[in-house]
Amino acid sequence: MPLAEQLLWNEIRNKKLGYKFRRQYSIGKFIVDFYSPEVKLVIEVDGDSHFYHSNSQELDTKRQGYIELLGLKVIRFTNYEIYQNLRGVVMVIINHLP
Repeated sequence: MPLAEQLLWNEIRNKKLGYKFRRQYSIGKFIVDFYSPEVKLVIEVDGDSHFYHSNSQELDTKRQGYIELLGLKVIRFTNYEIYQNLRGVVMVIINHLP
């Protein structure tokens, strides 16, 4: 697991936010970084590869659209956001929880 994902995982694992999150969870033909089935929330962490490959953002958009069609909410963070403002990232996640 990349460092940014490790840092975020340490903040959301073991029901620290009141809900169970799973990591590297399969949804259809895709694997998402983190998922809470209880609240239908997907958390994606976009590393450098999401910005250096010309079609990565287009693929991410299609993938997110598919996941949202299943009735799931997707929130995304960059590695940079996690490194620079982990507390703020956690607050955004909390704001998406019931």
